[in-house]
Amino acid sequence: FFQNVKSKGSNKLVLASVAFQDHITRSLLHPDLKTSRDAHTRERGKGPQRRDGKEEREYVLDPDPPSLTLAQRLGLVASPGERLTEDEWAQVKARSVQQEESAQPCVICREEFRLQPQVLLSCSHVFHRACLQAFERFSGRKCCPMCRRDQYETRVIHDAAHLFRHQCATRIQAYWRGYIARKWYRCIKRTTCPKDKNLRRKFFEAKLQELNDSFVRYCHTDTEAFLSDIDRSLSSSRRVFQQLERKSVSEPQENDWDRIKSQIIQRGVWDCPICLTALCNPSIPTQPDESNPQQRRHTVLLSCSHLFHQLCLEAFETFAAFTADRRPTCPLCRSAYHKKLI
Repeated sequence: FFQNVKSKGSNKLVLASVAFQDHITRSLLHPDLKTSRDAHTRERGKGPQRRDGKEEREYVLDPDPPSLTLAQRLGLVASPGERLTEDEWAQVKARSVQQEESAQPCVICREEFRLQPQVLLSCSHVFHRACLQAFERFSGRKCCPMCRRDQYETRVIHDAAHLFRHQCATRIQAYWRGYIARKWYRCIKRTTCPKDKNLRRKFFEAKLQELNDSFVRYCHTDTEAFLSDIDRSLSSSRRVFQQLERKSVSEPQENDWDRIKSQIIQRGVWDCPICLTALCNPSIPTQPDESNPQQRRHTVLLSCSHLFHQLCLEAFETFAAFTADRRPTCPLCRSAYHKKLI
């Protein structure tokens, strides 16, 4: 009886030692067997990715649980828990969103997630998928880089990609709104005069400079030729105006002379513009005085309503050398005239 009990106890001890040795071999000494099997399982459980605008879907990388070791079957080592359900994954993701794991950089490479594939662990920590795989290969075991939890589950999520696209869209919209606002402001600034005195002065200076630049741009580069063209245009314009004046000027009638005389009386200027001496007032009849030679100088009324001494006007006509083709013009207003002695 004692021999049977001793043999049974030794068998249990041998079985336990074999189970521990198998567990240590599979989980610690030879992790390549496990990682290769897990990699095969990940590739088999790989879900669709975003291509050509298709909707992204979340999926678990290793849905099949790993096979239990002998020690785990005998209860010598704690066996991994059951797989998480969709509700439990929703709770894990809600906890990750609350902690803003996707909005922060990856703790392994310290870079933003952006559009790179990211994975959510069952401990609610988020990493780059490539970074987590490299960490597992380097460490030789499967544990969370942050909380050191063993035997975690991995799920592919796209929260960081959604956040990055939202940030890009927001930035593009902000730049576009800024461009539209700046364009509208430049248009208003170019067309509306400001109320401030200094700004108004700068506004008109810019307008004048713009007009000058456009004028210079469309002008001929040869200054001498440009000025000679201006002289020719002025001379031709003068000839045209002189021809029009010769055709339009007619001999005033008696009523016209009375109207012109009334204009002179209303103006009240009684000095000759040539010699700057007093004229005879046509509205006040005076007796000629032989002792005053100024009163013996006759006054001439022009059709342009200007008064001159007769001798002064004749001297001006002689000095200006008016001919038959060139009618005399008034010394003040430069218009052709008819004259009347008063």
